[in-house]
Amino acid sequence: MDAWEALRAQGIPTRAAAELTGMNRSTALRRSARKPSECTAAVTVPVNKLTAAECARVLDELNSARFVDCAPLQVWATLLDEGTYLCSVSTMYRILTANKQVKERRRLA
Repeated sequence: MDAWEALRAQGIPTRAAAELTGMNRSTALRRSARKPSECTAAVTVPVNKLTAAECARVLDELNSARFVDCAPLQVWATLLDEGTYLCSVSTMYRILTANKQVKERRRLA
């Protein structure tokens, strides 16, 4: 790869550089296009992520005596009827999964 890049830096056409080095032209171009320093993406935290206190409140509500036997969809609908919106149903499932409170309930053979 270094030989191919050196030939290309001297102004030799891609096809000729590939023939001289014995490297496939497509492979050489693909490898030269990669830039490892540019591939690293910054990890961003969503601005609408629930805080730890909000997650605790959702978990307390899901584990309350009132909703202990209800699915998150039922909890969400009941709270919404009462005018309270804590989070989405999928977020409730994510919180339950993070606390290991969701399991497979089907009978598996």
